[in-house]
Amino acid sequence: MTKQGADNPPAPRPKVVLLCGPTASGKTGLALQLASHRRVEIVSADSRQVFRGMDIGTAKATPAEQALVPHHLLDVVDPDEEFSVADFLPRARRIIAAIHDRGRLPLVVGGTGLYIRALTEGLVDVPGADPVLRQRLAAEERAAGPGTLHRRLAAVDPAAAANIPPRNLVRVIRALEIWELTGTPLSAHQAAHGFAERPYHCLKLGLLPPREELEKRIAERVDEMLARGLVAEVAGLLEAGFSPNLKALQTIGYREVIAHLQGDCGPAQMRERIIVNTRRYAKRQLTWFRKDKSIIWVDSLRESARILSLFDDFMTQ
Repeated sequence: MTKQGADNPPAPRPKVVLLCGPTASGKTGLALQLASHRRVEIVSADSRQVFRGMDIGTAKATPAEQALVPHHLLDVVDPDEEFSVADFLPRARRIIAAIHDRGRLPLVVGGTGLYIRALTEGLVDVPGADPVLRQRLAAEERAAGPGTLHRRLAAVDPAAAANIPPRNLVRVIRALEIWELTGTPLSAHQAAHGFAERPYHCLKLGLLPPREELEKRIAERVDEMLARGLVAEVAGLLEAGFSPNLKALQTIGYREVIAHLQGDCGPAQMRERIIVNTRRYAKRQLTWFRKDKSIIWVDSLRESARILSLFDDFMTQ
């Protein structure tokens, strides 16, 4: 084996640019702006845009926008199929390698922090999903009441429980699933892994308009989604036979519309619920991304020149 040294420097890591940040912060618009000036292809890092038929409520790039620049990891599975970070990671890495082979730059765009962390730092080696176990845990939560599983998680893995909101039942169940399948807390697996993989040389741009502007944009986006036919989109999914209890259809926007269609609330209350829940989700996204000190925060609405400068400087490194 050839000894690595001054005469054999390590190969440079492939370059990747990431646009992350809360929902409605302008990621899609900025990605298209960059694509109009640079040779890039867009890779979605959004855990809901992978679902076919969920276009309006996930703010998926429109067909016209997708025609402007190649988009990847959109419309991968149906709403009743499982798709997790373990599915995302190998697909994304294959796509990124192919983009590099074409002489273009991968532009990873999305607000799913776990997907971005796995792509840039690696994925903890833990067992995959156990559908039977997940169903049992979910049934226990329904039978014993909200917060039951989070209290159990706090008893066996307090570190994980401290980082997972009690309302985020998907993550609570996943943490308990790992504990039951391995006998080791999720936090211990994460500590052992250390997220030390660095397969790419990354420029991470976090988009963050002022708070008032972001809240305004969220409300405007909800109104736009409703005007474009969000209610009809959800009704069509239900008419196609997809269960309203699917994890995919518990996405913000879809679950509130389902409640409206089931007669639980009127149009005005439905709209307000979507706005409030989206704002809460944006706060959770920010909490996640702010832990990553390598992210450069920019105002996507007012700092386009700075963003282009950062992009060009990165490409010449």
